[in-house]
Amino acid sequence: MTLKSFLVKGVIPVTLILVVGFLGMKKMEASRQAPQRHKKVDLGVLVEVMEITMADQQVVVYGTGTVQPVQEVMVTPQINGQVIKLNPTFKPGGFFAKDEILFEIDPVDYELALEQAKASLAKVESALASVEGRARIARLDWERMADIGDQQPNSLVLYEPQLKEAQANRGAALAALKQAELNFERTRVRAPFNCMVRNEQIDLGQYVRVGNSVGNLIGTEKAEVIVPVPLDEVKWLDIPRSDKRPGSPAKVHLDMAGERLTWQGRIVRSLGEVDPKGRMVRVVIEVADPYGLSASGSRSKQPLAIGSFVSTEIEGSVLKDTAVIPRKAIRDNSTVWIVDQAKTLQLRKVVVARLEKEQAMIAQGLSSGDKVILTNLSGVAEGMKLRLHGEGAQR
Repeated sequence: MTLKSFLVKGVIPVTLILVVGFLGMKKMEASRQAPQRHKKVDLGVLVEVMEITMADQQVVVYGTGTVQPVQEVMVTPQINGQVIKLNPTFKPGGFFAKDEILFEIDPVDYELALEQAKASLAKVESALASVEGRARIARLDWERMADIGDQQPNSLVLYEPQLKEAQANRGAALAALKQAELNFERTRVRAPFNCMVRNEQIDLGQYVRVGNSVGNLIGTEKAEVIVPVPLDEVKWLDIPRSDKRPGSPAKVHLDMAGERLTWQGRIVRSLGEVDPKGRMVRVVIEVADPYGLSASGSRSKQPLAIGSFVSTEIEGSVLKDTAVIPRKAIRDNSTVWIVDQAKTLQLRKVVVARLEKEQAMIAQGLSSGDKVILTNLSGVAEGMKLRLHGEGAQR
C-alpha cells in the first residue's frame, strides 16, 4: 500500500471523526445553562418566649418551723393525800375538757376539817351575838341614867373591846371555813382548760404532795409555729403589736405518708429580736383547733401534733400591676431580653420588686403583651434576628 492510499483510507477519516466529536462537545457545553445560585436566608436564632400579663400579685413568704403548744402546765396537787380515783384517760395522748376530773385524793381528812370549820364558825357567831346583846343592854342602861348630862359612856361599859374581839374571831372562822372548803374541793384535781395529757407520773394509791408534779397538760384550742423569716422579707408581712389587729394569714403544711395536710393560721406576733447569725426575725403563726376536736370532744381530722416539723406559706402584701417571670429570665444588670414586632432581640431594663427561688416579680419595665426570652443565648446583640419556638420557619 502506498503512503497516499494509507493517508486517504486511514488517517484522514479518523482525524475527521475526532474533529467532529470535539466540535460537538463544544456545542453541547455552550448550550448547557449554569446552575441557578440562591442567596442564603438568615432564619434567626430559635428561642422560647413567654408573653407578659400585668396583674396584681400576692407575695408569699415561705418558711419552716416546729409546732409548739400555746398553753402548757404541770399538774401539781395543792394538798397532800392518797390517790383514790384515777381517770383512765389520764394517760399520754388523753383529751380532757375544762373542769373534767383527772384524779381524786382521799377527802376524809379534809371533810372532817370542813365540818370542824363550820362548827367553829357557829361557835364564834354565837359568841358574837352574845356580846352584841350585852352591848345593846349596856347602852340602854347608860341612857336611862338621869344624871349623865353630856358625858359619853366608857368603851368598856359598852363592851366595845369584847365586841371587836368577837368580830375578829368571826372573820378568822369564816376564813378557816373558806380554806377548808377550798381544800375539800382540791381533793378533785380538774383540767384547767381543754387539754391533752403530754405525760404523767401517777398511780392509783400513790401518796401525792403539794408542789410535786404528776404530769403535764397542753392546750388543744391553739398551737403555734415559730418561723424564722429573713430580714428583707419582713417588710412584706403584717405583724400585729397587739391582740386587737389580725396579722398576715398563713398556711401550715404537714407532709405525712405521701399526703400533704394543711391548716389555716395567722401571724400573732414576733419574738422581738433578730438572730445575729442568720439575720432572721422569728414570727409566731397561731393555728386554731390543731387537734381537730369537735364540740363533743371527738377528733374530726388528723391532728397537727406538737413537735411536728412543718412548712409554711405566709400571705404578704399585694403588688399592684406586676409581672411574674422565671428568675432565669433576669439577665445581667437587671435586664431582660425582649422579642419585638420585627422578631429581633431588644434589651430592656426592669425594676425587680421581689426575687423568689424560681420566679421574679417585675414592678417596672414590662407591659402586657411583651414577649420575654427564656432561652439562654451566647453572643447576644440588640437587633439580632430571632425565630420563636412553635412558629414555622419563614423565608
